[in-house]
Amino acid sequence: MHNTLVFKKYLFEDFDSFYDLVKEDDVMKYITGKGLSDEQAKRKFESILQLNQDPDLGYFKVIEANTQKLLGDCKLVNYKKDPTVFEIGYLLRQEHWGKGLGTQICESMLALATALNPDKDVIGIIDPDNTASRRLLSKFGFKSFFVGIEDDIATEKLILKRTAAK
Repeated sequence: MHNTLVFKKYLFEDFDSFYDLVKEDDVMKYITGKGLSDEQAKRKFESILQLNQDPDLGYFKVIEANTQKLLGDCKLVNYKKDPTVFEIGYLLRQEHWGKGLGTQICESMLALATALNPDKDVIGIIDPDNTASRRLLSKFGFKSFFVGIEDDIATEKLILKRTAAK
């Protein structure tokens, strides 16, 4: 079964839906370790709204087209440690794990990255324990280049090199 996904940027009035998603421990397990408090979610959402001022990049709600249900969210942003690289990411409610939605989300975000700048490398940052995300990124040609602790969090970084060798 192939769900049709729709991607819509978060707007100010979407905070309640966002919080409903990120307060769940299972959703945030590989991102922050546990669900966000109301306060943490508000801070995160403010930063998302800032990033979403970019006309093309930002955080998107992942919505099932036929039901309009919020399944998760995803992002395509400039990587904060190196803006010459895009960063891709997503999260899904647990009941939607293992259904191929991550693949669809990655395809959409990589297509957007290609449309915006086909030569710009794309990085994905995951929890080293998240084998599903590593498998997914590998399927798209991402290669692991860092495993360690960054900002006090166990981190693995994978990169998709798109710069043509000169």
